[in-house]
Amino acid sequence: MSIYNKINAGFSLGTNSPITSGIEDVIYIFNDEDVTLTYDTANPLIVTGLTAVGSAKIYKFEGTNNSFNTMSKLAKTQVGPRYTEEIDFNIAGLSVEVKAQLMAMGYGRVRAIAVNNYKDGNSAVELFGAVNGLIVTEAERNAADETLDGGYKIKLTNPDKLKEPYPPRAISIAPDNGTATYASTLAAIEALTV
Repeated sequence: MSIYNKINAGFSLGTNSPITSGIEDVIYIFNDEDVTLTYDTANPLIVTGLTAVGSAKIYKFEGTNNSFNTMSKLAKTQVGPRYTEEIDFNIAGLSVEVKAQLMAMGYGRVRAIAVNNYKDGNSAVELFGAVNGLIVTEAERNAADETLDGGYKIKLTNPDKLKEPYPPRAISIAPDNGTATYASTLAAIEALTV
């Protein structure tokens, strides 16, 4: 009996560039139907292109002091492994414009890009919600919360019963004539932002 996937390499923990926890204080969010994804033909874990549909944009959310966090967790199901993906972030504001964006992320599906603090690997930039998208599942505001000055705590995660078939995808986008780098990947994302 053959298994669906087989391991094909090993790894060791590096001492030259030890892993670093956390993500940068920026995430990029876009409506799941607004940007077409191109995958590496040899490895479905790598996104090699982001193409806006029409005049669609990617929206940049900036924070401070480690106000964003990502999480991916394996869940064993009857049809194989699935992954729950989450992004937690804080919004320092409560205007009607902020509330409108929260409502949109609660009803429509989005995808999100996070930039890891650890830049040595090929997953420095990751995409969350590649297949099933993400929705706001928690939007909590405590007016007396001094840590957020009365702002919102937000959680984006997969819709109920729609976990991802893969862990977060690496994004690695090459310039027109060259090899993909961290800088070329960020430049491609920034070119689509508002």
